[in-house]
Amino acid sequence: MAEKDWIQEVRIRGEEAVQRVKELVRDGNVRKVVVKKEDGEILFEIPLTVGALAGGAVALAAPLLAALGAATVFLAHITLEIHRVDDDSENDDS
Repeated sequence: MAEKDWIQEVRIRGEEAVQRVKELVRDGNVRKVVVKKEDGEILFEIPLTVGALAGGAVALAAPLLAALGAATVFLAHITLEIHRVDDDSENDDS
């Protein structure tokens, strides 16, 4: 069973950051979310363990989400760098 790591960057409005990160926390394949300002400066790195936060993930991340909301509400745009892992076993041709 092979795993494939990949990074996705999404540019969103600052006020949308908390809702988008909540959605990502609920995803089972997100390892880390990096929140960056428009100039590339990193505001937050939110490490997530695959499967470890299942169930109460959003509740456990509530303090981080509150800080994220306060930090990004006045920013026009931010970039979310989403680090994911995918199970690549169904794509193996061996």
